[in-house]
Amino acid sequence: MTAQFQDRVAVVTGAAGGMGRAIALAFAAAGASVLAADVNEDGGDETVATITKDGGRAQFVRTDVSDANAVEAMVAAAVTAFGGVHCAVNAAAIELEADRLADIEEATFDRIVAVNLKSIFLCLKYEVRQMLAQGDGGAIVNIASTNSFRPQPHQSVYTATKHGVIGMTRNAAIDYAGDGIRINAICPGSIDTPMLRAAIDRRGRDPQEVANRLSLIGRFGTVDEIAKAALWLCSDESSFTMGHALAVDGGYLAR
Repeated sequence: MTAQFQDRVAVVTGAAGGMGRAIALAFAAAGASVLAADVNEDGGDETVATITKDGGRAQFVRTDVSDANAVEAMVAAAVTAFGGVHCAVNAAAIELEADRLADIEEATFDRIVAVNLKSIFLCLKYEVRQMLAQGDGGAIVNIASTNSFRPQPHQSVYTATKHGVIGMTRNAAIDYAGDGIRINAICPGSIDTPMLRAAIDRRGRDPQEVANRLSLIGRFGTVDEIAKAALWLCSDESSFTMGHALAVDGGYLAR
């Protein structure tokens, strides 16, 4: 798989930490040039510094993925820096809820939808346009969630956005498969990230109880396990996989 990414350019959103950073590092380790995007400049710079220290090629672009101009500029930056876009993983997301639906503020709804769902539309729009212009296809992965299929309490807006990610992924896959652009989704379960830990703390839960409840093996997943799935979906090894929602969840959805 490493050789397959030697001459490829990967765009990764949410690359300042968590799953996004792990995915950016994995692409770089596999030989790709990486355009790392995030609103967190310090974290994005750290991701790029880690990649370049190890001999990889990467550039950070501060990007608000809910803003069309910023997303268009992100894709243009990848083309300017590295010559094109061959792979993209849209991983930026937020989770802000701790209440039932009737207690959620409208501003919270708008913010979650903008970052978690509108961003997928915008990233797909400009990533696909660039891949069509290049004329040699590509692969895009959207990060969804096990909430796309099985909601958790007090996450009504987050769950709605992740349902939307699956729907948009499947429709986009239908629209662009004939152009050689494969579009899939990953549905992470309980992955050990700062966002998960913050959600656990916000609800006053015991981490081990959560791990036991949300997996079959009593542990959280790792960001590296998500990164490996993303690389596979962007590689030629998954050439017959499109419109798919790949659960990486410790068996949670099987229960």
